[in-house]
Amino acid sequence: MLTSSPNLCLLPTSLFSGTSSKLLTKLWSTPHELARRRDQFPFIENWECFRSRTTLYYTIGMLIFLEDSLLKFKSAMEPFLQVFVRLESTPEALFQSDAVKYAFVGLMRDLRGIAMATNRLALIKTRRTYGFLFDWLYPAHMPLLLKGITHYADIPEVTTPLLKFMAELVLNKSQRLNFDSSSPNGILLFREVSKLIVAYGSRILPLPNKADLYTSKYKGISICLIILTRALSGNFVNFGIFELYGDRALVDALDITVKIILSIPLADIFAFRKVAAAYFAFSESLFSCHLSFVLSLDKTTFMLVVGSLESGLKDSEKISSQCASAIDNLATFYFTHVTVGESVTSPAALNLAGLLSDCAELFSRILRTLFEVVIFENRGNHWTLSRAILSMILISEEMFTNVKAQILVSYPPDLHQRFSLCFTKLMTDVMLSLDLKNREKFSQNLTRFKSEFCAK
Repeated sequence: MLTSSPNLCLLPTSLFSGTSSKLLTKLWSTPHELARRRDQFPFIENWECFRSRTTLYYTIGMLIFLEDSLLKFKSAMEPFLQVFVRLESTPEALFQSDAVKYAFVGLMRDLRGIAMATNRLALIKTRRTYGFLFDWLYPAHMPLLLKGITHYADIPEVTTPLLKFMAELVLNKSQRLNFDSSSPNGILLFREVSKLIVAYGSRILPLPNKADLYTSKYKGISICLIILTRALSGNFVNFGIFELYGDRALVDALDITVKIILSIPLADIFAFRKVAAAYFAFSESLFSCHLSFVLSLDKTTFMLVVGSLESGLKDSEKISSQCASAIDNLATFYFTHVTVGESVTSPAALNLAGLLSDCAELFSRILRTLFEVVIFENRGNHWTLSRAILSMILISEEMFTNVKAQILVSYPPDLHQRFSLCFTKLMTDVMLSLDLKNREKFSQNLTRFKSEFCAK
């Protein structure tokens, strides 16, 4: 007889290996039968225990996937299929009822646990078990997720579990989203991501602000940023396909995401640390993988986005590293295509050349901020900061000269000669290049620069 308490979900995950895992599958009835016997876990119907459902089905999912059988997986998923069918056939007029909302939330929490379970197995089994789940879910049941986000966009108790499930589904941990070379699944999955983000973003933007801004808006937005960041950097989508075939899935997702992040005051981004973590992780990914989109933004939007990177440089070490990486990617693109480029012909390069000219003061502030972080703070991300500083110096000698003057004038005149010499030594043996050897040399010089600049 199965236990009716949630103690199963408290099993340590270290048990799911070797002989321990084989023993676990014998302690209860077969795992796929365990998943079907929902009546043995009455606590999952208690709203106060809904969060435990994810942990429970994560544990059950581990047991199911240990058997590595598609037939047994489908058998175990039968209860979820019944919920899907029931929700999919629910009339629009009844979709806002409490019973439907509870069923929907429970389903999202349960499936997130199942999706999490595919992460904890051997590599080849991880890919296969993720394939089981993806093929079961797509395309038959994805429309229900979009229907849910459409109906419940203003109800965070529903959208948060839904968005967290999607965030888990696109997490390419252990390369589990390694589809066959001829498979379109990566592209198809991203299209679903785009639909979901566009539907949520377009509905959350016009909603009036409530007293609890984080719960009502910011939390959902931050999870959307996590979803898109994982999708952009997961290496399971050839994004060139979208532009080649005129598919707006990528552009639409980025467009709405930029709009929703600009709807949050920068002070609020830094006030809510989870929002800040999601925002700057997304920014780093955006500047790394889709710089052409950034360079297509209008001047005002571009300045707001890049200006937020300047503020992020002063934040925690992790966030400052993400901002420095984004700035380095931007400056490296300019250096490669404009500074040493034979001719500026690409639209992105032309746009950046114009933006750098129009926003010269912003870029000067960024370079000065980078130097101030190096000089005044003891950070463990020296290498990342040095990369951004070098690329910024090399794109404009005039900007570097002006920043040096601004820094020197902030100190007493009797220190100017010594500090000026520090700047001269900084560029010793540094060439007009961003190759690894030159970056390494500059990083060494920057270490000495900091030591000599701060010496008493």
